[in-house]
Amino acid sequence: MTHPTLSAPGLTPDRLGGETLLLLPEEVLLPEGCQANQAVLIAGGRFQEIGDATAVCRRHPELTPIELPGHLLMPGLIDTHHHLTQSLGKSLVFGEPSEIFKRIWIPLEASLDEELLHLSAKLAALEALRGGFTTAVDAGTRSAADMTAIARAAEETGLRCVLGMICNDLGGGASASDPEARTAILKRAEGHLARWQSHPLVSPSLAVSIPEVASDAMLHAASALSAEAGVIFQTHVNEHLQAVERSLVARRQRPLEHLHAVGALGPQALVAHATLVTPDELNLLRDTDTAVAFNPVASSWKGNAVAPALQMAALGIRIGLGTDGTRSDGFRLMDAAETSQRLAFGLATGDSSCGGGWRWLEQATRGGADAAGLKGLTGEIAPGLAADFLLVDLAVPEMTPSWDRPWELVRYAGRDQITAVFTNGRLRLWQGWPLAWDARALLRQVREAAAAVREAPIYRVHPEASEHRARSRGKAMIAEALDSARRQRHG
Repeated sequence: MTHPTLSAPGLTPDRLGGETLLLLPEEVLLPEGCQANQAVLIAGGRFQEIGDATAVCRRHPELTPIELPGHLLMPGLIDTHHHLTQSLGKSLVFGEPSEIFKRIWIPLEASLDEELLHLSAKLAALEALRGGFTTAVDAGTRSAADMTAIARAAEETGLRCVLGMICNDLGGGASASDPEARTAILKRAEGHLARWQSHPLVSPSLAVSIPEVASDAMLHAASALSAEAGVIFQTHVNEHLQAVERSLVARRQRPLEHLHAVGALGPQALVAHATLVTPDELNLLRDTDTAVAFNPVASSWKGNAVAPALQMAALGIRIGLGTDGTRSDGFRLMDAAETSQRLAFGLATGDSSCGGGWRWLEQATRGGADAAGLKGLTGEIAPGLAADFLLVDLAVPEMTPSWDRPWELVRYAGRDQITAVFTNGRLRLWQGWPLAWDARALLRQVREAAAAVREAPIYRVHPEASEHRARSRGKAMIAEALDSARRQRHG
């Protein structure tokens, strides 16, 4: 059962279900900052007008304005790096050393059939929407099942999705790819691009997991094919020290240098992580106009380093924020981005602002859309763009009084303040739950189906918590027995 929010006691989801909406929020987050006394007109799934509330309402006397006191209307957040088909694994990776993809994600994803692929993607999409993300860039799955299952999950939940198709043509120690196999992969890639080119929610993308699992010819071809189609080419790069060293040994080039040498960088390229980058590699990113998905939570949970995101921004490198499938909470992601830069770089240099609140809002919205290849479609509140937005409750103690809204959104806001989530002008979530489908039924399905994960050949370095507690209890019992024996011996 849903309840009206405290800040807008007359606001109910049925009032927001129309095809045409004239909204009067307390504030609107525009590119120039948070503005009051604004009206937002939505029709046909897009923003039609944004302007002075009195003037817009006067131009549309046929519409009944919907007042949203105590609410901020802001762009939906963009997750520029996600793995929608890894949600069934979740905490299996906690506490694990780097390169967990080899021991956990590859075997897990390879075990997913079409039903599990769909359940995983739908669960991840629900989490993303609950966290304020209206768009997620999926880096591709290693499952052999039909990727339509992922697109179907996006359609059913309303999440905008950039759907990556993996084009790896090396593996198992191979040093050269089979030309026929490469041709077959590229043919499937062309079909993938054509299939999703005009979908209202799903945009296609091509991906290579990491540079070392694709031939030079494939890296070049997949990136060129993406550029020709006007979509992004994705790959993970310079994330783990082991991968950097393998590339140096095999090619005498670091992974980013390798990508540049084969012509895979460029405005169409989105590289994830880039945490271990040299000054020369930063210049390569800048000079080729390659975008970076900055994943601060992934760095703290499993990485070798923190990407120098502020330095990248200062050089003019395009940056978006990504979760890497860690935690789909957009406000906590922005906080992690600012905090990581402060701890890794700001404290040592006396940088007390580390970009300020607006920097991270920009990277999570408009900057993220640019990095994801969706500039001109989403990422800001502007006429003609898709109506992907959030209604955020401002009438909370943490944001009262308000002196600097961007900083407050980065440091104080939480996903519990998100009253409503819209994509393409349609209400998708109300107070954290969908209205058009049964999310709790999905959770029951996931709990039942997740047992299949146990069958995947996953290797964990550390024991799970229950096993760890059992070991600890066993050690305690042994210690107690030894202590008792010592006391008996000494009378």
